[in-house]
Formats: sequence, C-alpha cells, structure tokens
Amino acid sequence: MSDLHSDLAKIPVTVITGFLGAGKTSLIRHLMANAGGRKLAVLVNEFGTVGVDGEILRQCADENCPDENIVELANGCLCCTVADEFIPTIEALMARPQKPDHILIETSGLALPKPLLKAFDWPAIRSKITVDGVIALADAEAVAAGRFAPDVAAVDAQRLADDSLDHETPLSEVFEDQISCADLVLLSKADLAGTTGLAAARTVIEAELPRKLPILPLTEGVIDPRIVLGLNAAAEDDLAARPSHHDGADDHEHDDFDTVVIELPEIDDPVPLIAAIERLARDQNILRVKGHIAVTGKPMRLLIQAVGDRVRHQFDRPWGADPRRSALVVIGEHDDVNEDAIRAELLGVPA
Repeated sequence: MSDLHSDLAKIPVTVITGFLGAGKTSLIRHLMANAGGRKLAVLVNEFGTVGVDGEILRQCADENCPDENIVELANGCLCCTVADEFIPTIEALMARPQKPDHILIETSGLALPKPLLKAFDWPAIRSKITVDGVIALADAEAVAAGRFAPDVAAVDAQRLADDSLDHETPLSEVFEDQISCADLVLLSKADLAGTTGLAAARTVIEAELPRKLPILPLTEGVIDPRIVLGLNAAAEDDLAARPSHHDGADDHEHDDFDTVVIELPEIDDPVPLIAAIERLARDQNILRVKGHIAVTGKPMRLLIQAVGDRVRHQFDRPWGADPRRSALVVIGEHDDVNEDAIRAELLGVPA
C-alpha cells in the first residue's frame, strides 16, 4: 500500500456526476494524467449495456491507474444497483494487495448521486472509504439555453394556480438532484458558452443550489487536481444538506428514459451518419448518442460522441484483434424514443 495512507486511514472517493455529455470522462482523463503520485482506481457506470467511456479511459491507463484499476459497471444505473454492483466492487478493490490511494466514480448521466452516497454508510465499507467530494458537471452552453433547468418561479406560480399541474420534466429533476448533492459545480464547455453564457448558466445554477457552492468554468476537462481532490467533505455524513426530489422514496426509477443499441454495417463515409445523428436530435429529441463505427479502409475505430445535435467524432485507436463491430448507444426520454424510427434513420445511411 502507498505511504499516502496508513492501514487505519479511510480511502477517499470522489463521485463525479453530471448530465449526459457534460464532460465527466474528459475530467477523469485529466485527473488520471495528473494524479500527483496517487494510485487511482476508476469506477465507470454507463446507462445501457454497451460501454464506451470505460474503453476511452483504458487508453489512458498508466502506472498511476493501471488497466485493472478501471472497472466498468454497464448493467444499469449505479444508484439502483448498489447492493449488486457497487458494494462488491468496492470490497474487491479493498481486498487487493495494493489498495488505491483515491477512487474516482463516474456515474451515469442519468444517475442520482444521493442513493449512492447512502451506500457509503453500509457497515462493510464505512470504515474503509469516505466520500471526499461530489463533483457535478453542468454543460454551461446547454444550461444557459435553458435546456436542462426549468423556470422555477413560473412553475411555482402555475402550481399555485392549479395543484394538478406538474411542469418539472424528468430531465430537470435529474439535473437538480445532481447539483444539489454537489460540493463543487464545474461549468463545462466554457469555451463554447463564452462569458455571457457562463454568467447565465451560473445564475441558473445558483438559483437551484440549496447552499452556496463554488462554481468554476471548465474546458476539455482541464482543472488543477488540487481543486477537485482533497475536499475532505465526508459527504456520507452530510446527507441532510443535499436535498433530492426522491428523498423518502425507496428507489429511483429510470422508466422515464430509454436506451437503444443500434448495430450498423461498415460505412464508407462518416458524413451521412453524422448528419443522421444530428437529425435524430432535432426531429426525435434524442439526448445522447455514442459508440464506435468501422469505416472502410480505416484500421482505426471512429469514436462518436453526440450531445443533442452537437456531434464529435475522431479515430481513437486501431481495431487490432477486436471484431470490427459498429454499434451506437442512443438515449432519450421514454416518450421520444421510437426504436423503429431510430433504426430507419441510422440504417438508412449508405454503407
């Protein structure tokens, strides 16, 4: 075990939460590359059965965070599978001859962090780990545009007029629960939002926060690790200060969201596929698309990451011995996900 921890010290855990595509993986990659001598372990949870973020992080594995310390949990939302997934994984990490100095947990973009924090009170792990801090990432450009935060004053006024009205969308509840649970809020994609967008996003978030928190801009995941790690928040002992829409509920349902995995043939040109993904966001209100695509004549995988109609794509690494399997994970609100229409849009792209 590293000399950063005695056998009696609790290992700190940083929970990194945030909406779909807010930049959680980019932040973790930066922390892995700037660990400051810490031996890290990373738990990655994705909504859906095809993991993308875990593979991205494994490409950054090094002596500070070896491949075996990157654990992917891709069989459901971590906040809903605490007993089945999280507790055994943590116990396995603690049983290793060289325990990590710090654990990073990347939650699904649809996860509520508070049920996860409650798990740290389980007797099996309470004496071994502590929540150093909860970091919430918010897409500054999106928040400034009002896409993931309601007009609280208008909603309250309408509720006073008609108690039967409920204008809070599932997206807004997830967003609010994530920032309400945080010790630090990072406004990601600050370069895209600009000064005006950052100011608008800050105003929206400050209006939602249950207590005053630091709110800092972030671009491409780059921030001084000393700001993110070492908060010593012991968040598991401070749950009352972190209100949730689901306080008192026995569990947290994800029936509001659907995920579809689309297998695709090899393509000659990525441009029509990118255009199809953009149309899905505009016409079917799809929230997130991510995956790998095989392009004819290219030995490397094409990584696609889309948030709404903003699509990023790059060749990330050779397929090597892996099958050249093209698959995209598509995530949207339940009422917006028409699997047949999504398949028709994506499979209609010329091969």
